[in-house]
Amino acid sequence: MAIFGKKKKETKKADAPRHRARTTALANGIEHEIIRAPWFSEKALIATEKGVYVFEVSLRATKADIAGAIKEIYKVEPRKIRTMNVKGKPKAMRTKRGTGMRSSRRKAYVYLNSGDTIQFA
Repeated sequence: MAIFGKKKKETKKADAPRHRARTTALANGIEHEIIRAPWFSEKALIATEKGVYVFEVSLRATKADIAGAIKEIYKVEPRKIRTMNVKGKPKAMRTKRGTGMRSSRRKAYVYLNSGDTIQFA
């Protein structure tokens, strides 16, 4: 038996899409638990000019959950979402203990279609 045969395997095309839906239906009021706050930093404010908005999100939130929450809260459809985990840093405390740890956080970069904007105030 040869390793490379001349017969080719038949491929079956699946009827269902391979990926999950981009947005999920959220329970009432849970979108504010997923999207905790806008992320205001110099880099994030520069990115808003290009239609990219940065948010602090729940550690367990998926991209589909974030997209659904953005759609519910701000009434815009996100084009793309990228997430990033921010590790907590040791910080000096002015006590006997010396140092403490900042908590780990997660942020999401939300890309909007051209012409869509989000107003925070």
